[in-house]
Amino acid sequence: QVQLVESGGGLVQTGGSLRLSCAASGRAFSMYSMGWFRQAPGKEREFVATITRSGGSTIYSDSVKGRFTISRDNAKSTVYLQMTSLKSEDTAVYSCAARFVGVSRNPTEYNYWGQGTQVTVSS
Repeated sequence: QVQLVESGGGLVQTGGSLRLSCAASGRAFSMYSMGWFRQAPGKEREFVATITRSGGSTIYSDSVKGRFTISRDNAKSTVYLQMTSLKSEDTAVYSCAARFVGVSRNPTEYNYWGQGTQVTVSS
């Protein structure tokens, strides 16, 4: 079992920045690839970014590439999502997820999920 708790969401103006954190507890954090997903009202859950177990490789959606950075600190059992140049279309509930073994863009392939944190970008 892995428990995930996100934090760092909030209200920010267009062009601003936020850093989300996802703290894990339970089984060895370094055994899991981690992902960030988001879901806006009335829309399906969307892949944002993922990172390998070691942190050596990352993948981003086209919509956030160049603006968001995923990273992890295995010693702290935490994964981060640094978001810059935020746009109104980034408004969503952001959730982190853990997947045993390899990375994936598919949310159905993740084993554990956090409860999510709201990010609202206002113009």
